[in-house]
Amino acid sequence: MQNFYIKSHGLGNDYIVLDQDTITFELTKKAIVRICDVHFGIGSDGILLKVPSEVADFGLRILNPDGSEAEKSGNGLRIFSKFLYDHGHTAEKRFSIETPGGLVTAEIVAERNGKAHTIKVDMGKAIFESAKVPVNIEAAECIDKPLHLHDKSFKINCVSVGNPHCVILVDELDEAEVKSYGSDIENHPMFPNRINVQFAKVISPTEVEAMIWERGAGWTLASGSSSCAVAATVIKRGLTERNLTIKMPGGNLRIEIDEDWEIRMTGEVREIASGALNAELIEDLR
Repeated sequence: MQNFYIKSHGLGNDYIVLDQDTITFELTKKAIVRICDVHFGIGSDGILLKVPSEVADFGLRILNPDGSEAEKSGNGLRIFSKFLYDHGHTAEKRFSIETPGGLVTAEIVAERNGKAHTIKVDMGKAIFESAKVPVNIEAAECIDKPLHLHDKSFKINCVSVGNPHCVILVDELDEAEVKSYGSDIENHPMFPNRINVQFAKVISPTEVEAMIWERGAGWTLASGSSSCAVAATVIKRGLTERNLTIKMPGGNLRIEIDEDWEIRMTGEVREIASGALNAELIEDLR
């Protein structure tokens, strides 16, 4: 079907999935912004575009609602994997996906009514080297370093899990604080590619609570890559065990990180709707 789409969510973080082979329009920045708009489009936290790959079973581009492109998305990868399995692109329960942030492997670990329900993704390595995050700082790693804003300072921890993250450990989480400072941190000159921001509170050796400001999307109910970054940070700081539950406003994810900093993420996905983009909407995209 031409211009076929599905919309799914991972813990309230929702994406539209499109197939490059079936859309009849160019997915420009204007088109991305319009489709993701809740009033003039479908509404979503981004678009997942299925593209060809020469090195993996499938290729994926991850497009933010502001029209920018992300290197990797944990929730997006699980949603994309469910799309591939549920809509007949693969009968295999384990397959590879190429993203701009690296090659990952996805596995359907549980089904419900013949549809993918719980999905595990091997997310690659956590990388703390400042130059590779990237973060503009002289120190080899940005761990518990100060970040100064116009009216407040934070101690930050920076890590890449295929995309850049800034984790701030706090005694108490405050949604208003995340929303007030998220954009300033995301766009701070220390971060040449901008950055995803997480405020996190350690609850126990196996549980961490987090709130997220996502680069290019803003306040987000849940994020897979952010959960991986939070887990990597608290393990790096020696605050928790290596198998964790990350609790977010939208729900929980299981994160496992081994001694080599390889990350595995497991969580549920739900499909919301499917159909075809209307000709009138497509006319407005051009």
